[in-house]
Amino acid sequence: MIGFEILSRKRAVSAELVEKFRKLPVANISDCMSRMAAGGARLRPMHDGTLLAGPALTVRTRPGDNLMVHKALGLAQPGDVIVVDAGGDLTNAIIGEIMTSYAESRGIAGIIINGAIRDSGAIRRSAFPVYAAGVTHRGPYKDGPGVINGTVALDGMTIEPGDLILGDEDGLLCIPFDQADEIYQKASAKHAAEEVTLAEIAAGKLNTSWVDARLQELGCALPAQK
Repeated sequence: MIGFEILSRKRAVSAELVEKFRKLPVANISDCMSRMAAGGARLRPMHDGTLLAGPALTVRTRPGDNLMVHKALGLAQPGDVIVVDAGGDLTNAIIGEIMTSYAESRGIAGIIINGAIRDSGAIRRSAFPVYAAGVTHRGPYKDGPGVINGTVALDGMTIEPGDLILGDEDGLLCIPFDQADEIYQKASAKHAAEEVTLAEIAAGKLNTSWVDARLQELGCALPAQK
């Protein structure tokens, strides 16, 4: 049936690379990706803020239905991040405490729901990473259809199975599999440069002359120097 299938994931970022990216803020990485990728402002951490990092296992499902999400929980490998595109609809919750507890028991790294969750109090107190667009007490259906390990998109951010998924308090980011090493090198350098800037601020030595230079370059009229 079209739109109702389970595909095989052909590749995934390595556990070593996942651990390296864990040390970098999502904002630094986003800057090094030309600020062109984001999971959308609606997808917020619903848990205690613990970092999210791991290769994507993708699910596309009919809004309000979680049958294929249950199947994905059984297919996922330890360290995987289950990314569910449920159309962004908030009418019915896709997951709750039982499913997140089961996912955590299997070593899954986290769950992203482009849709709603329930049992938000228990999830908020948990260290198991859950990102979602909203909360409702209304439960899901289990009829399908859906696709596991197909391409999904969250607010324009395309995610292929095996891509690296990162999440912190600022939101979600997908690192394409083929670009992960290059992006890590650039983001690591960016983070190191920001650490230097913070040290200069703490020492009262930050040079902000670039601000006036940029304003002059753009043609802004500045007050005459006295």
